[in-house]
Amino acid sequence: MLFRKTTGLGAIILGIVYLVFSLTFVPDIVAEPRVYASWGNVFYQLALVAGAVVAYGLASPSRPKIKNLCRGAVTLFGLCNISFAIEQVEFLARTVSLVPPWIPPNGTFWAIATTVAFGLAGIALVVRYQSMLASRLLALMLGIFGVTIWIPILIAQPKTHSNWSEGIETFAIAGVAWLVAELLGHETPF
Repeated sequence: MLFRKTTGLGAIILGIVYLVFSLTFVPDIVAEPRVYASWGNVFYQLALVAGAVVAYGLASPSRPKIKNLCRGAVTLFGLCNISFAIEQVEFLARTVSLVPPWIPPNGTFWAIATTVAFGLAGIALVVRYQSMLASRLLALMLGIFGVTIWIPILIAQPKTHSNWSEGIETFAIAGVAWLVAELLGHETPF
């Protein structure tokens, strides 16, 4: 993906890989459909699939069929963010515990504020209202999460594998939000 000539191919490969990963959570959903964590895991992977589709669209802007595919990816990314909001509500205590105590006013405030931000951004992307702004703010929020929450956690607890996966996933989804904003900036009206 780093080389212009192979960006499209790299995006296709990444999209397929993340789609396969998302399908690995389907048995968990079937086994326990009322446990939202299984659904949430699928949406984290689908957010990365959406990013791969958008990256492919940015690498191949002249193909008309790609525009519809990218529109679908933006909608999918919006639905994923709505899922992130739902998951934060379900696991509010965990979200509160991740907020560093030095950030005023408190963890509960920021957990609720970011839950609302995920929900509103997701809705904005799905209904196409202020989508580019929503995507840029998502990228900023997730980047701040990565720097203020995950990097300190990784430094303090480098042997905990789940910290690595969640931290890297946060930065990856921030990248997807940035790509979506880039796409929306090139396509008007979108």
